[in-house]
Amino acid sequence: MYVKLLSASVFGIEGRFIEVEVDICSGLPQVSVVGLPDSAVRESVERVRAAIKNGGMKFPMDRITINLAPADLRKEGSAFDLAIAAGILCASGQVSPQLLEDTLFIGELALNGSVRNVPGVLPMTELARRAGVRRVIVPKDAVVEASLINGIDVFGIASLDDWVSGTLIMKQRGRSLVNTDKERHLEPSSLDEDNAQTVHQLDLSDVVGQTQGKRALLVSAAGMHNIMFIGPPGTGKTMLCRRLPTIMPPLDDEEALTVTKIFSVCGKLSNGHAGLIRKRPFRAPHHSISTAGLIGGGSIPKPGEVTLSHHGILFLDEMPEFSRTALEALRQPLEDREVMIGRVRGVCQFPARFMLAASMNPCPCGYSGGTSEDRVCTCSPAAISRYRARMSGPLADRLDLQVELPRQSVRTQEKDGLTLTSLQAREQVIEAASRQRLRYCNRGIRWNSELQGPLLQQYTKLSTDAEDLLHLVYNQLGLSFRAHDRILKMSRTIADLSGRETICSDDVAEAISYRCLDTLT
Repeated sequence: MYVKLLSASVFGIEGRFIEVEVDICSGLPQVSVVGLPDSAVRESVERVRAAIKNGGMKFPMDRITINLAPADLRKEGSAFDLAIAAGILCASGQVSPQLLEDTLFIGELALNGSVRNVPGVLPMTELARRAGVRRVIVPKDAVVEASLINGIDVFGIASLDDWVSGTLIMKQRGRSLVNTDKERHLEPSSLDEDNAQTVHQLDLSDVVGQTQGKRALLVSAAGMHNIMFIGPPGTGKTMLCRRLPTIMPPLDDEEALTVTKIFSVCGKLSNGHAGLIRKRPFRAPHHSISTAGLIGGGSIPKPGEVTLSHHGILFLDEMPEFSRTALEALRQPLEDREVMIGRVRGVCQFPARFMLAASMNPCPCGYSGGTSEDRVCTCSPAAISRYRARMSGPLADRLDLQVELPRQSVRTQEKDGLTLTSLQAREQVIEAASRQRLRYCNRGIRWNSELQGPLLQQYTKLSTDAEDLLHLVYNQLGLSFRAHDRILKMSRTIADLSGRETICSDDVAEAISYRCLDTLT
């Protein structure tokens, strides 16, 4: 007997339907899985066999052929186990094939018949909703995640036997227990709550002094501009960057769904989370990370840290310590805001709309240019040159804000009397972000950092004094066109923070002051 049912896989960060065809005919007992399965899919035969037997059902002693279509797409993972088991039970006459209609099956089977969670349930459920599938059957642990998608019935099962008895109940009563809370996506997830506890302990007021650094952080967050802090050890570079999430506005519904899908595909959603991720991601990989780990890759491409930082922050502490190859691979995502990974069987596209935050010392020992007599730089000019050359000029040019942080006195905070808190800074950032959302509502962009081409010319009109100042600095410092445009974008953000539509010379002057690497010899 032949049956066909739906399962799904993940390609990039989007779901893709996989048709599971099961044919049982007379012959020697044998199970063949075709359709470019990987090792995990081929091994599913033994998991399915044990799960069916231990669930009190009968595994057919006939010739069984299982096809995963489309046949030219590589299949990986264990998400097809439940669909394969359901197909075998239906093809052998133990369950009616009518109960498979208009249903998507997702789940991995244990040997005792229990159903385990798999990565990517959220994008697969979203695919089913878009295609008009009426119901999706998922592991019990994934019910809340799948229920974030409106317009589809979600059935969570703990074991294969639950599905068999559940379908009989559906047939007899026309209903079954489902998660009907379709507005849970409006609540924060448990992952957000965990992050909130950590973020709550951090505050911008913890950083002593560094008034210019805090102002630069405010400009960076308000326009999603890339930022780098340069200074000797202990000046607050890492502290400032790690407080970026505390002043960023929350994700809107569309952004939150995309970020949650990415974390779902990567298997980084905690069990029992209650809603979409609302806080912007903050990723801080170790400097030993590979290029594939940073950008993404693999024989079947998987997202890297730049994608996990989508709509959030990628923090590279001590940036020159990262490999030159990994750093140079960042150049294309920083410009295109996406990652294209080509393999023999196709090309995967991953979103990478992130803010790059970085820190570095001025030299290997960290004390070049310092004023303290106790901390004298011991690096040779050649060593300093090699250290700075680890980050190429084109990459440095893509960092909007390049800010030097001087060593601070322990009494700086008391003298300044300024204690800008994260709450105060966040209010300013949200107000500036709101102005940008209103300005670009029909332009396909959301932040000043995304301005380019005609939009850049349209929304960065300078006063006469500001234009003269920018022209003068451009010629004297020998800036690139990219640096010129990034100064314009920063000026637009600084004006937004001041609540002005017109960009004046003070805005341009402040933006220019954040380009220290352009004047570094």
